[in-house]
Amino acid sequence: MISRSAGMRCLAAFITFLLVSSAAAAQKKKKNQPVDTSPMPTMNMPVPDQIDRNIGEMLGAFQAGNIEAMHKYYSDSAVFIRSTYEPPVVGWQNYAALMQQQRAAFQGGMGVIRRNTSIYSRGEVAWASYQWQFDSMYNGKPYSARGQTTLVFTKEGDNWLIVHNHTSQIFDASMCGDQTQTQQAQPAPQNPTAPPKP
Repeated sequence: MISRSAGMRCLAAFITFLLVSSAAAAQKKKKNQPVDTSPMPTMNMPVPDQIDRNIGEMLGAFQAGNIEAMHKYYSDSAVFIRSTYEPPVVGWQNYAALMQQQRAAFQGGMGVIRRNTSIYSRGEVAWASYQWQFDSMYNGKPYSARGQTTLVFTKEGDNWLIVHNHTSQIFDASMCGDQTQTQQAQPAPQNPTAPPKP
């Protein structure tokens, strides 16, 4: 049986991996309407503003569970680094399949709050880092996690696409101490599963 601490780390790694996807502000569309997968025009916006907008839209699509809308912000060959000691997930299709499978563990909506975003660019390459807070329900109990993400972008035509996503969850100090404090500070899911290898 998995210890409560190890189980919490597995779940944290899973959430971290989900947030790695960090993608697009979801626009609610009718089910019968096709999803527009063309990137929005940049209208001569400064690069940091373009990238900030893309991150916001990508996270919106993540929260809505709209994987197709997220894809327009990622390169097909993007690499996703997880917080676990597992190989990176290489390629959008591998990531999308894993994300769909893992989303089923959480009931109801998912909320992501982004803070302290820093964006830099040099020619055809840009990178952004930010802090996040994730909120959802797991096994009928509220669940929250916090962490950091770094995204690397390359310019393809007029669009900035994410080619590298590295997300890490921040573990509370209480997780290293007394198990009683850990249980009170954060409800631990029972027997969580680690993300499968692609």
